[in-house]
Amino acid sequence: MNVFGIGLPEMALILVIALLVFGPKKLPEIGRSLGKALKSFQDASKEFESEFKKEADRLQDSFNESPMEATLETPELVEQPQLAESPETPPLDQTSPSPAASVDPSNTTS
Repeated sequence: MNVFGIGLPEMALILVIALLVFGPKKLPEIGRSLGKALKSFQDASKEFESEFKKEADRLQDSFNESPMEATLETPELVEQPQLAESPETPPLDQTSPSPAASVDPSNTTS
């Protein structure tokens, strides 16, 4: 018998030490509460495992379903509103020199 890597002689030694430390009256209570704790831990782990399997099966089923059919929609042509020229702003004159072009590079003072 090998539980958690502990053999029968080691378990007997632990039981004797527990009997000496806690006494014969407290030892059954401790064993009972330890058993309840282990049982609740096992129940919780089984519940977690079943929920995990249920979700994994649900995901697997959703992947096995027939794929969704993709369709392309033709976009509707929406006419853009034309911007009217405002009378306040004069049109740009392409013949006039820009201010940067009128700077004489030989006339710079350093």
